Amino acid sequence: MRHDPAVPLRGMRIIEISSYVATPLSGMTLAQLGADVIRIEPLGGAPDRTRRPLADSGTSLYWSGLNKGKRAIEVDLRSAQGRRLVADLIVGGGRRGGIVISNSERQPDLTYEALRARRPDLIHVLLTGRRDGGTAVDYTVQAATGFPLVTGPEEAARPVNHLLPAWDVAAGLYLATGLLAAERHRLLTGEGQQVRVALEDVALATAGNLGYLAEAQLSSAPRERIGNYVHGTFGRDFTTADGERLMVVTLTPRHWRELLAATGLTDAVSALASALGADFMAESERYRHRKVLGELVAGWFQTRTFAQAEAALRTTRVLWSKYRSFTDLAADGARLLRENPLMAQVRQPGVGRYWAPGSPVVMAGEQSLPTASPRVGEHTDDVLRAELGLSTSDLANLRKTGVIQYPTPTTPTSPTTPTSGNEVGNHVTTR
Repeated sequence: MRHDPAVPLRGMRIIEISSYVATPLSGMTLAQLGADVIRIEPLGGAPDRTRRPLADSGTSLYWSGLNKGKRAIEVDLRSAQGRRLVADLIVGGGRRGGIVISNSERQPDLTYEALRARRPDLIHVLLTGRRDGGTAVDYTVQAATGFPLVTGPEEAARPVNHLLPAWDVAAGLYLATGLLAAERHRLLTGEGQQVRVALEDVALATAGNLGYLAEAQLSSAPRERIGNYVHGTFGRDFTTADGERLMVVTLTPRHWRELLAATGLTDAVSALASALGADFMAESERYRHRKVLGELVAGWFQTRTFAQAEAALRTTRVLWSKYRSFTDLAADGARLLRENPLMAQVRQPGVGRYWAPGSPVVMAGEQSLPTASPRVGEHTDDVLRAELGLSTSDLANLRKTGVIQYPTPTTPTSPTTPTSGNEVGNHVTTR
């Protein structure tokens, strides 16, 4: 086997039984690094196949985004014969196999204990909602761990959940990390194991790692909402004379000095510091007096256009960015999509051609390009033939008994023709 440093997991085979965000993201992360990830779905597809946002055809853009580069088979998981096929896939594959990612323990014959009895070196990676096995999703975990009560505008009276399912995303990456650690342990010792990650534990660990839980235990003053101010330093959003909005952050004394020099506020802020008896070179003092400092800086932005503000900030190392909507990012000619090697154009069945990300991980100077997500059952025959040695008549019998079925046809989409570039596999590059 050729050892390509850009796809270090080539040769690893992972069975994925999952839905929604964390486990599909885990599988896709590993697939983009070269692993052969085979996603198992019930007949007709998993429930997240129809989750919004949707293409005009009804194809889920959400599902398509989280399952790129995988193979997909559909099996009647309600039948004992269907579950045996899945178990055979999990415990098979020789040295490259014996690895499964799941977010369910509903099927007794697909649990770690049942599968380990057939393959002692099994690696079984399981996502749960809570450590005790109880159910939870990102938004209930948010509610349980404090974050919505310090998120949002200062005047907000109600909890504000975040749009980003941060705990799902973090859990997916923890699952991938745990799987790779277990696979290395197996490589060194020959021993398998179960890896468990609880969604709620991911949120609690993050709250602890960032000091939020320690602060709550050791401080008499609870953390308050501060809107778009950055906790602990000087940073907030500002609006220019022509209505554009920017986020500006100064983490270091150099950032702070350069912001004042660029805005011509050095003398004014020096006088303010003397009047308040404050040292604004200290990050804690900039945070303590953030509102009065913020109003001074806001006055400068309010009398400059975005072009003028941009010209001044580009001469500094101050951290800043213009606010962009998703529509702005996707607009024709947006450099962030078309000039970033992370992105390439994918031809997705049921959707058409659009820009999608590959792996953010750069290996040996290369990034894995995105490939399309599979149709429901697209690889059922190929996988069962190649991995389990089933014959055409075996497959016909499985269809006759309803254990498998023919792949779901592709939903027609309007024809799309690249304006430039070449189609490679099922992605189109137009750089």
